[in-house]
Amino acid sequence: MGDRLEEYRRRRDAARTPEPVPADRPRRRRGADREPRFVIQQHHARSLHWDLRLERDGVLASWAVPRGLPRDTGRNHLAVHTEDHPMEYLDFSGEIPAGEYGGGTMTVHDRGTYRCEKWRDDEVVVVLDGERTTGRYVLFATGGRDGRDWMVRRTDPPPPGWTSMPEQVAPMRPTPAARLPSDQSAWGYELRWDGVRAVAYVSGGRLRLLAGAGGEITGAYPWLRDLGAAMAPTEAVLDGVLVRIDRAGRVRPAPGGRPDRDAQYLLFDLLWLEGVGCLDLPYAQRRELLDGLALTGPHWQTPPWFPGTGAEALRTARAQGLPGVVAKRLDSAYEPGRRSRSWRTVDPS
Repeated sequence: MGDRLEEYRRRRDAARTPEPVPADRPRRRRGADREPRFVIQQHHARSLHWDLRLERDGVLASWAVPRGLPRDTGRNHLAVHTEDHPMEYLDFSGEIPAGEYGGGTMTVHDRGTYRCEKWRDDEVVVVLDGERTTGRYVLFATGGRDGRDWMVRRTDPPPPGWTSMPEQVAPMRPTPAARLPSDQSAWGYELRWDGVRAVAYVSGGRLRLLAGAGGEITGAYPWLRDLGAAMAPTEAVLDGVLVRIDRAGRVRPAPGGRPDRDAQYLLFDLLWLEGVGCLDLPYAQRRELLDGLALTGPHWQTPPWFPGTGAEALRTARAQGLPGVVAKRLDSAYEPGRRSRSWRTVDPS
């Protein structure tokens, strides 16, 4: 057998990268008293992806998976077969310098052991047992590019209680009201924003953005794509509104459906998170989960809400020149596509 790390060394300069670059040829481990190990690394390189590495014959057989391992049964994800890596890479995390091969930030997403059910040149079947990743996966070659193009599929059922990310959720809408609810303590209050209603679907570090009517608008707001990478590996469906914020920090109505580079995505609800549907959860619990995600970035943020203090929220709206508040019952579920009295808009006058 030749040196399986020859290609790995050829691509790297040990004096310039913090990656392990062993000088010796890899050796097969002796004995079969333990299961082989695996690592999944999150790699913020030229484009975000995950690297799956499986211990095999003294090296780590490696695949770059742009969207990460699928967690739903029967869904294929692209997996690019890359060069074998040294065993020392099981514990590697760090910053690969810009200009070097794979330049960017590498962090360990998960590690564990696996059971191998099949290993051929064109098909690998493994059962992963990691801290965050478990399940039976098949990797299979699809041809092209000198054998680099593969796919990966989960073949066993997802964990109990898992639900797939919904393809589309129609936004819930409020009902106009003349005044604040009489029982203010039973409601939460958000500032009301005029803008473009949009639902975000974040999976595998990628963002899909749909307008309130269901039209695809991801391409119109390319500066929001970093939201997906910032949330990785978290997967979620989020409700919010695109507003225009001027250079003085004042919120202005967004131009009618036209993209605006000053647009901020204000996130105010959570509809699905990591395999758990949130539509039936009380509004107060959805807001608590949303706040826990701490989503703040150059073009997105989670604005504050005011549980039980409608008068204070209304005064804040007046002070900021906003068109009022949205009152939401603390115990209300999310009703897709409905205009509900569980949500009410109140003008500041």
